[in-house]
Amino acid sequence: MNIFWETIAQYNAGTWIYQLIITLVGLWLTYSLFHHPTPAKKKGMKLYLIFINAWVAVVYYHIYCDPRSYSNALALFWGIMCVFWIYDLIVDYTPFELNHKHKKLAVLLCFLPLAYPLFSVARGMDFPMMTSPVMPCSVAVFTIGLLLAFSQRVNLFLILFLCHWALIGFTKTYFFQIPEDFLLASSAVPGLYLFFKEYIAANLHTATHLKARLVNITLLVVCGAISLLFMISMVCELAQDGSLSK
Repeated sequence: MNIFWETIAQYNAGTWIYQLIITLVGLWLTYSLFHHPTPAKKKGMKLYLIFINAWVAVVYYHIYCDPRSYSNALALFWGIMCVFWIYDLIVDYTPFELNHKHKKLAVLLCFLPLAYPLFSVARGMDFPMMTSPVMPCSVAVFTIGLLLAFSQRVNLFLILFLCHWALIGFTKTYFFQIPEDFLLASSAVPGLYLFFKEYIAANLHTATHLKARLVNITLLVVCGAISLLFMISMVCELAQDGSLSK
């Protein structure tokens, strides 16, 4: 646990100015998509998501969190999400057309990452050993909110990955004493439920039985593989912490 918070402190101390710039750019792009969407701004948001997922994979996990035993596995996880957005940028699968049905919840989730440092301060933590808006869970909350706001058509596998990350947030609140991640775990539940509800409603009558079965099998395989990977990584981390404390 000490390694966990020490890496966060080093990350914030070494990158706070870059995190500030990344956050401001994200705020501007989000505001623009809600109020003045254009093809250029939609492409700009996808480029931003590619960048911020790559940032989490490379800067956060590969560089600053390298002392953690599971950092490479999580860097790969976020690298895969970065690839999803590169693919989306090329084929334009996610059109970023505003869905007004869930706008209030989506706006709340988009701006909830700004509350992460406030929650850290409220429970007595100081900079740099505190959570920030440019960390994995806060980025996940932002992505869920953004996709919920523009959920006319989204990548189901990306939603699946975000769902897994939300479940991981529950374990981190206990093992690493980071109750801020309850923000992700609790806010993701209604968001992810609405995603799957919209997807089923849109595809229930169009998908063939064979296609639906293949999608379900693929999702189960990916889900099981990711769950096994993180189970092994978490066990290794807990075993290492136990050996260090003896």
